[in-house]
Amino acid sequence: MVSKCANPGCSTSFRYLHEGKLFRMAVGSDAADHSNFGADPGMTKATSRIEFFWLCEECAPEMTLTFKPGVGVTTQPLARADLAAAS
Repeated sequence: MVSKCANPGCSTSFRYLHEGKLFRMAVGSDAADHSNFGADPGMTKATSRIEFFWLCEECAPEMTLTFKPGVGVTTQPLARADLAAAS
């Protein structure tokens, strides 16, 4: 459940959907991230789950959220996100 802004540096509490930006992301691990040593790679099943994250009105114009395998959901400045999408 979303309770506060996903920006770790912000403590704004979630109250209304129309205030800020809501993100729906598939998070979890895929077969390449499993550390089942000795297991048959064909038997490893990808797992993920849907989670919701929210950026408040002040953070949403400045940043976005990305999922990094092994790290999780992180904030990224919008300028860098736009450059990464363009390349």
